[in-house]
Amino acid sequence: MSVLTDDQIGFFDENGYLVLEDVVDRTRILAPLIEEYEALLHGLVAGWVAKGRLDACVLDQSFGDKLVSAYASGCNFFSPMDISLPLGGIRADTPMHTGPAVFDLLTCEGLLDVAEALLGPEITSCPIQHVRMKPRQDRLVGEIANSHIVATQWHQDRAVGRAEADGVNVLTTWVAVSEADEENGCLMVVPGSHRGELLEHCPIPQLGIPETLFDRSDVRPMPVGPGGVVLFHPMTIHGSLPNRSDRMRWSFDLRYSRTGEISGRPQFPGFVARSRSAPETELRDAEKWAGLWAKARARLAATEDVGYFHRWTGDAPICA
Repeated sequence: MSVLTDDQIGFFDENGYLVLEDVVDRTRILAPLIEEYEALLHGLVAGWVAKGRLDACVLDQSFGDKLVSAYASGCNFFSPMDISLPLGGIRADTPMHTGPAVFDLLTCEGLLDVAEALLGPEITSCPIQHVRMKPRQDRLVGEIANSHIVATQWHQDRAVGRAEADGVNVLTTWVAVSEADEENGCLMVVPGSHRGELLEHCPIPQLGIPETLFDRSDVRPMPVGPGGVVLFHPMTIHGSLPNRSDRMRWSFDLRYSRTGEISGRPQFPGFVARSRSAPETELRDAEKWAGLWAKARARLAATEDVGYFHRWTGDAPICA
């Protein structure tokens, strides 16, 4: 039996998005995930303190304050905490995070049940995935283009993959770790925009759609609580508000597709997350998952070009 009602599925089909509360278990999944990241960040800060890049007092700060202090001192906290490799410049020691609590999130029953309701029983975890940790934006000095730590410009998720995957029905599953509301920068959506075409995206300062290309008269905010999710069709136009609160907004972008379909990022590893017909093909070993990413990093570090490119260049007339 589907965990989504006919009305919920109909709403997703009509509007291109769906907000669901309490999908991810806070005790079994979110609590270990938060603990894992707190330990990771504490270790990073301790290393920067040892190198003289941060004052020792930062070790006693809250999670969000540690992020702000690290950013202000030029310490790269994002790459070691992200759950993907970057799209270029990969070295043998390029950091990323592949901890067991992240794998438990990717394979948790709540997310896979929702994905199955929309995609069917054969589900692959697509490797277009990221963590987003957004402190109060005005505490981050200077112009920042990284959409993972500041407000995200309007975009369609299909734009970040290769054109060869344009026909693939990838389901974006945006998971809230913290409360997300209009004050701390929740997502916004243009309902029904998935029925349109893929719009031109300008790659500067971050990949986004010029606001002159679409109608924003019916933009809707999408607040959601910890453990809740926002589901997106890959063509739905969405973005986020800036965080103007003293509360960090923390989320994960995960994607699922039907097994056998291409991901749009062939250089990165996906895996079978659920299979009703062949459950023995499901990956259930966090160490093996981490090993897939380690092998991808080693392979990509040995090449000069991973073959990634933006579809659009910044010199397009619409981007001027």
